[in-house]
Amino acid sequence: MKKKWMFAKLAPMLLILLLVISGCGTSGSNSGSGSGEKKVKLTMSAWGNPTELKVYQRALDQYEKENPNVEIKLIPVPGDNYEQKLMTQLSGGQATDVFYVGDTYMSKLIDTGKLAELNQFLEGSESYVKADEFPDGIWGASKKDDKIYGITVDSNPFLMYYNKKVLKEAGVEKTPQEYFDEGKWNWDTFAEVTGKLHAAGKKGFVAEKAGVHTLSWVWTNGGQLFDDEGNFILDKNEKAQEAFKYVNEMVEKGNFTYAGSLPKGQGGDAMFMSNQVGFVAAGRWLTPMFSENKSLEFDYIPWPTNTGNKMEPAAIATAFMSVSKDSKNLEEAMKFLSFYTSKEGQKTRLADNGNAIPSINGIDEIVTEAEVPEHSSYLVDTRDIGIVDDKLMSVPGLEKEIADIMDLMYLGKQDATKTMDKVTKKANEMIDEYKKR
Repeated sequence: MKKKWMFAKLAPMLLILLLVISGCGTSGSNSGSGSGEKKVKLTMSAWGNPTELKVYQRALDQYEKENPNVEIKLIPVPGDNYEQKLMTQLSGGQATDVFYVGDTYMSKLIDTGKLAELNQFLEGSESYVKADEFPDGIWGASKKDDKIYGITVDSNPFLMYYNKKVLKEAGVEKTPQEYFDEGKWNWDTFAEVTGKLHAAGKKGFVAEKAGVHTLSWVWTNGGQLFDDEGNFILDKNEKAQEAFKYVNEMVEKGNFTYAGSLPKGQGGDAMFMSNQVGFVAAGRWLTPMFSENKSLEFDYIPWPTNTGNKMEPAAIATAFMSVSKDSKNLEEAMKFLSFYTSKEGQKTRLADNGNAIPSINGIDEIVTEAEVPEHSSYLVDTRDIGIVDDKLMSVPGLEKEIADIMDLMYLGKQDATKTMDKVTKKANEMIDEYKKR
């Protein structure tokens, strides 16, 4: 009876001791690969077509492989309401840990105070990348007062895609490449070629109202919309005015078809793949989708110029990746961001017909070695002389306001002169208001 009483008294104490020993053996020192440690869970939001999302996922998979204690969920968001949803989530403290940010509203997000500042982390030992690994001109609106709030995930210099089959069927005797080699790939040639396409019942070129398109037409004519101090100078710059008039003329003649006038669900990319249009302008993001269409014959060509030079700067579109200041896993989110934008992360995503080209120095071979399309090297050529706008996009909302005014010209509701007057007035008002803040 005495032995039974002693065992009954000691049993709870032995059980507690066993639990303590067990706890000591599984805490703290685990690197994350064992089953005893709870995984860090991150979320990432981005826009993109299904093929692009597969490209993004490559980097997530690689990071999880190298960091088995981390699990990352990619949350796709439709591009047409991405900005609105992101702003709503940030204001309510409900944003994903990391997220893509469009260059057109980067400055607006910085002003919310909801983006984490990245300078200190990028300088530390945990970061996969340093700020000085990127070209100086690639930052655009993601820097404010020398503080970094976003890193370019990659870059997308604008050029034109042309459909070889459509051009041939329309009776265009020379390819854009032949015109380019002869030094005749200019606005006059582009008007002639798109005119033949229109006469043959095809769409010549699908035009868009976004700021990167407007800037590309202005820059390839040697014009400027802003001076070095950020003042709007369209009313003083004849070359910029010529660009507006040229685009307006091409729309009126039917050479250009406005993307905003196409039936819902029938974008320029879909029409290009179904052999209805000769030219679309974009970065590399259309390439993975076009490459999967084995019946599609396409290639790149730089933006046509009107200066006498074979090539002039066109816009470089960039998206940034930022971290929510309210992230519960702030350090891990910054670490993942640094991987995603590093050489390793960009190689992982962009090799084998990725959706963009590197924004970081030293890995251009992943583009130039691509077999499809034939002239992949033009992506690097156009990036090397292209421009990431740091003026139009730096004034919150200005790009959208100008695009909305351009919309009326593309729809034939106002001519180039009235459009330029409205654009100038709106730009001056918004720039003055922004400078007073």
